Amino acid sequence: MPINVAVLLSGSGTTLQNIIDRTERGELDITIACVLSSRSDAYGLERARKHNIPAIAVPRKEFATSAEFNAALWQHIRENDAQLVCNAGFMSLLEVPEDYVNHIMNIHPALIPSFCGKGMYGHHVHEAVLNYGCKVTGATVHFVDEQYDNGPIILQEAVPVLDDDTPDTLAERVQVLERELYPKAIQAFAQGRIRVEGRVVRIL
Repeated sequence: MPINVAVLLSGSGTTLQNIIDRTERGELDITIACVLSSRSDAYGLERARKHNIPAIAVPRKEFATSAEFNAALWQHIRENDAQLVCNAGFMSLLEVPEDYVNHIMNIHPALIPSFCGKGMYGHHVHEAVLNYGCKVTGATVHFVDEQYDNGPIILQEAVPVLDDDTPDTLAERVQVLERELYPKAIQAFAQGRIRVEGRVVRIL
């Protein structure tokens, strides 16, 4: 039986599109139950509608507090009976209810715990990697807790940093890896093959 997944985003939805494509090809045992966006103008909502997936805008700016915003998000997630929540370029901090601990995933474009945390997203990460002179970087799929990029690491792989890399060329190489790694983690979850022991994640 496919599991229900809610995808959260704030932007163009390229990660969502990758998940949609792989689901439609039968590579993922999931149903995308809904797509939620913290911005009403996010193109990711349009991508969802094109595939007849419920697309719901929950604009952060319409809520006075983070708690109210999170309450609205979780209401939609629960109404759609999502067993897994996938952050896909979601730019707000998500509160984690007790029953969703280790049921929310995110992907980060670096090797956590390096180059992560508040303010470290997108090109900021790749610029920091290059400025530091790193020889490798990569991507990390992790469970979400109530701090940025802090939950248990599910999958992690490296790519080389080349001498002539720019933030753009490095981003491209990391994104190729992300497109493989995130679906792999989602499928392992869908198949019930993930065990979490403290901070250590084992994939059976």
